[in-house]
Amino acid sequence: MLYFFQEKFIFQPSKLDQDFQYTFSEPFTEFSMETTDGAVLNAIHFKRENPKGVILYFHGNAGDLARWGEIATFFAKKEYDVVIMDYRTYGKSTGKLKEELLFADAQLFYDYLLERYAEEAIIVYGRSLGGAIATHVASNNTPAKLLLETPFYNLYDAAKYRFSFLPLKLLLRYTFESNKHIQKVKCPIVIFHGTEDSVVPYESGKRLFEEGPSPKKFITVPLGNHNDLASFPEYQESIDNALSIK
Repeated sequence: MLYFFQEKFIFQPSKLDQDFQYTFSEPFTEFSMETTDGAVLNAIHFKRENPKGVILYFHGNAGDLARWGEIATFFAKKEYDVVIMDYRTYGKSTGKLKEELLFADAQLFYDYLLERYAEEAIIVYGRSLGGAIATHVASNNTPAKLLLETPFYNLYDAAKYRFSFLPLKLLLRYTFESNKHIQKVKCPIVIFHGTEDSVVPYESGKRLFEEGPSPKKFITVPLGNHNDLASFPEYQESIDNALSIK
């Protein structure tokens, strides 16, 4: 069952009608991009008058842009432009899920930013599953920084936390080998992880950090779980410096 239905465990999208109207607390524009295989990917672009830089944000495995867009306003309020897209099958986005296609989609949006910003102004940010996609993008480009929130070492490492009794290496069709991709990252890396993460173990994030090249920094959030790091002072006191590209 895990082999045939693993996408339902890994990806937990919610759908939006194509005429759904987003409402966010910060100024934004909605846009879509078409892929070479015909998928249409929906995205939000938050814009500031004098941005400190631009963040390409890759969200977690559940929900859609109605939720994640509001989460991304945290960075817009800090005077950064932010681009956040919905993966295939999420929200208004269409297309078939496949690991290599998700990576290609992410590059498409990185290229979108390259047409509008200097590469040294681009920060790639990934949260949970989005950390794997962000790491892959950063490994093939030269952004200013790579920031990861609650990332996993690779999908096998994350899955064995819940399904340790199964032969996962034989069953998983998705790998998301961030441990290999992070080795090719050429920009500074910052990882945030909570010690009480009940979805991606703290140790998984630490192992990923150890694979990354310097300069790098690991920020521990004591008692932090998977979805609440922004509420802790350790995150709040570190994020501005982590984002800074001066």
